[in-house]
Amino acid sequence: MCRSIKRLREGDVPATETEIREAALQFVRKVSGSNKPSKANAEAFERAVEEVAASTRKLLDSLVTNAPPKNREEEADKRRAKYEERFAA
Repeated sequence: MCRSIKRLREGDVPATETEIREAALQFVRKVSGSNKPSKANAEAFERAVEEVAASTRKLLDSLVTNAPPKNREEEADKRRAKYEERFAA
């Protein structure tokens, strides 16, 4: 998975439509091997982004859990600390 795609289902605040679209865009870029499609492929590229975003929203809306919600900022801080510890030389 692309490292720049962040987890959307963690936190006490649901993922925004912008976050979902950004993740979908990163996914389509990765799969297509293109950061910016040619004019000939722009429509197909955009359609793929919209379809992935819609599927992601459906997935997030249908998932259930009994775990208490996590705080996004706290989780991000934990990941940063783990990264710094791992790569501190």
